[in-house]
Amino acid sequence: MNRPPSPPPVAPSPTAAPTSNPWIMAEMLGIDGPFTFSERLLQKIWMRGDFDRASMQSADGRAVQVVHPGRWNLLAGPDFRDARLVIGGSEVQGDVELHINADDWRLHGHADDPAYDGVVLHAVLFPPGDAFTRGAGGRLLPVVALLPLLRQDLEAYATEEALETLVGRSVTELRTSLENAPELAVPDSVLAQAGLRWRQKVHFARCRIERLGWEAACHHAALEVLGYRMNRAPMLSVAAEFPLARWQWRPGANMPTQERVADEAWESQRGRWRHRGVRPPNYPRLRLRQYARWMAAAPDWPARLQNMLPDLMRAARAASQVMSAANAGGYASVGEARRRVRLKEVRVLLARTLGAEALGPGSTRLDTFLCDAVFPLVAAMNGETAGDDGTALEWLWQAWLPGDHPEEFAACIKELGLTNRGAPLCHGMIQGMLGWLLQRSPVFRTGDK
Repeated sequence: MNRPPSPPPVAPSPTAAPTSNPWIMAEMLGIDGPFTFSERLLQKIWMRGDFDRASMQSADGRAVQVVHPGRWNLLAGPDFRDARLVIGGSEVQGDVELHINADDWRLHGHADDPAYDGVVLHAVLFPPGDAFTRGAGGRLLPVVALLPLLRQDLEAYATEEALETLVGRSVTELRTSLENAPELAVPDSVLAQAGLRWRQKVHFARCRIERLGWEAACHHAALEVLGYRMNRAPMLSVAAEFPLARWQWRPGANMPTQERVADEAWESQRGRWRHRGVRPPNYPRLRLRQYARWMAAAPDWPARLQNMLPDLMRAARAASQVMSAANAGGYASVGEARRRVRLKEVRVLLARTLGAEALGPGSTRLDTFLCDAVFPLVAAMNGETAGDDGTALEWLWQAWLPGDHPEEFAACIKELGLTNRGAPLCHGMIQGMLGWLLQRSPVFRTGDK
């Protein structure tokens, strides 16, 4: 496949100082250029508890527990009202203010504003220079840094925030985004953006393995996929509080015993689960019980995945030979690559070996699990890097079934003429369209306001 040129990967710089307006957002360097990280996004992370809450400490060394994050205040005044916290063993109730940098408190003049007299905690993204923030009358406020507690790179959070603005948009709205682009440029851009999305996923998988180790990284990735977009954060909290060993099948255990673990996991996040906009089959309690059945079938599935590396690489090389050598370029050879790989057989083998048959033989979530978790984790473990020619596993990922995706994206891809009899809708097309739209999203990319 002839890939349009793309820039080399750049290591993320999550500790970079803000270069845009520090009052509302920071501009940072990601693996594909600059991106923005706003205070509003930081507020969402706090509200959802999308960080390692069990390890949170104030800058002066006291443990901080969030009993309730407070009511999100979108008007003037502190960001969260009436939060319930335990700081250094003492129960505290009051307001919480969030900033990118600790000094933003002073820049905003909060110490002289009576509206902020009820603040009991100052939460910031970057680690502060001082152990406390000075409030009204010199009152010392505890301050916590969220960056060391985040479960993902800042760029991953920014990407998800931008995706929130895309999902649910109508075909007409998406088509408007395409109208000003040169007709011949979009298909090539979709292909290039798919490659960049792959590189991001491998990078994030590598960071996860380095932070957690192989088994825990697999466990976290699987539960994250089962959380879908709405419940990703509480599912990651479940992964941390209920490690792989809690789910593994024990001699003499029965299915009700395993499901009790799932129910305990669900109960641990009561109040955080979101059901609005989620189809009943995807409710988190049902998905957790599904994971219990999965673990009963293959309690050692991360080790099994490692053992499958030769089979996976064989399939990946077959896909690479077809797609990288295709004279037509683009996605014209997807159908042939799938036949050469014998994709249906490989899919059944993966599901059976990893125990993921619990997701359902025809489940699009199985394909999402393979593309969002399995392939990037294997690529990261295998030390693959994605240059301009891509990697063997990338071609398998590109040609794979699309998995869960907005139907509006599929409609736009069809209108662009990317699909035909020999080039069925594939995962690479969906990811490339996502990347193409994200690149133009003012929520994510700077310079595209």
